[in-house]
Amino acid sequence: MKIVKGGWVLACDGRKALLLENVGDAVSPELRIKEAYEHGDEPTRELGAAPPGRTYQSVGSHRSAVEQTDLHKEAERGFLRGLAESLNRAAVDGDAKALIVVAPPRALGTIREAYSPALRDVIVGEIAKDVVNRPTKEIQDLVMQGE
Repeated sequence: MKIVKGGWVLACDGRKALLLENVGDAVSPELRIKEAYEHGDEPTRELGAAPPGRTYQSVGSHRSAVEQTDLHKEAERGFLRGLAESLNRAAVDGDAKALIVVAPPRALGTIREAYSPALRDVIVGEIAKDVVNRPTKEIQDLVMQGE
């Protein structure tokens, strides 16, 4: 996959994101960190402490417990949606001209749901892989191979 000059690569997961910009050209790309985002890993007691909900049967007096929401996964989804909103604004404003998104499959599915039509127009590729904690050179090589 080619990364055009000035093109962006977003490497993210549910807790961290790196927005990289190609300061080289398409033949000899050189990715530099443009922005870095990090979502804190707060303890469950600070995310919410309500007991699981209960539901009542429509007939009779039977009750059942409702599975508790995984608050950490919800926080990760919120982080990814916020990241997508930031990218949506960049696409609408014309700042993002070409974008490649690299994320693990679950994170890629979550962020993909929040793409605006303008952002979809600038996305030139997606790679389902967890690379956000790797060095920039490894991310660049992975994108160039198009894996």
